[in-house]
Amino acid sequence: MDFETLCVHGCKKQYDTVGAVAVPIFTSATYERFDFDPAADFEYSRLTNPTREHLEHTVAALEGGQFGLAFSSGLAATSVLMELFSPGDHIVSSDDLYGGTHRLFTQISQKNGVKFTFANSAESVIAAVTSETKAVFLETPSNPMMQVVDIAAVAQETKKRGLLLIVDNTFMTPYLQKPLDLGADIILHSATKYLSGHHDVLAGVLVLNDEKLNERLRIISKTIGSVLSPFDSYLVIRGIKTLPIRMERSQETTRVIAEWLITRSEIKNVHYIGFESHPSYEITRRQSSGFGAMLSFTMHDEETTKKLLMGVKVLKFAPSLGGVESLITYPMLQTHGDIPEEERLVRGVDSCLVRLSIGLESTKDLIDDLTQALEG
Repeated sequence: MDFETLCVHGCKKQYDTVGAVAVPIFTSATYERFDFDPAADFEYSRLTNPTREHLEHTVAALEGGQFGLAFSSGLAATSVLMELFSPGDHIVSSDDLYGGTHRLFTQISQKNGVKFTFANSAESVIAAVTSETKAVFLETPSNPMMQVVDIAAVAQETKKRGLLLIVDNTFMTPYLQKPLDLGADIILHSATKYLSGHHDVLAGVLVLNDEKLNERLRIISKTIGSVLSPFDSYLVIRGIKTLPIRMERSQETTRVIAEWLITRSEIKNVHYIGFESHPSYEITRRQSSGFGAMLSFTMHDEETTKKLLMGVKVLKFAPSLGGVESLITYPMLQTHGDIPEEERLVRGVDSCLVRLSIGLESTKDLIDDLTQALEG
């Protein structure tokens, strides 16, 4: 089945008995037993729920994986992943990370005895591996500086050394990038973003192929209990139906806006992986089928930066990304506000950095909006 058709129809397993075209929302918290089979499909919704299971199977199929697990947010999914590790274990991670992930790693996981080294390229990631390393965590492209790591190159080394390779595929989605095909072991999504696509739900998803690892994660999941609700599962299922057409339109507009931004004297640098001048352009072409709908840019001074943020009318000055509404975000204040200033500045997340998530508005309206905000 082609990707677009799979997005519309979802997984093959049917839970409805009356012919409903839309996936039903099963709100029941508990299920009646009709025998003593310990492998009953549904018993309690913290363990399994038909609506959530439909979403899990669908996202797994889209990623080319066998197993999916859905959670109440992307960070809930990441927190469950961290329970795979024990005190003294070491993880090598991308250094340019979503601020919430960085906070989880440095304020929670490190407190629990897990050690981290942060690196920003395939070479530096591999060089950071030690005898205590148990996993590599990649966010590629990264948030907000749009750094790209060669997934296949890292996977080659992690497989040699018996390490888990976890890839956050939120920015690219399975429509543009398939980390499992490149050698990753686990894919992470903040399904709040492109998978749902409408800024109306919090969700997270993990996808993998290893049966034993899936069993471990399910035990952790049902024990911690941070699973996705039936209604929120339905919202993500509904959002996925339009994923391909949304991604195509949004990334087309993003390219036009990126090319416009580099003509503006107020802009110092534009961080967009679709530019041939981007350091990772060739890596991106090799491991992805597009360049996505995210970019960031650095302005010359803080005053003009704040003028832009407060002046937009069509763009929404808000955190998050991946929805039909275009968002303009101030990472140092919003998504990365909890990262210590010294660390933020080293990564380029300063008072002049702005991030754009491009949605489905008219390209002309978005450029006109940015123009009036800069010149008004």
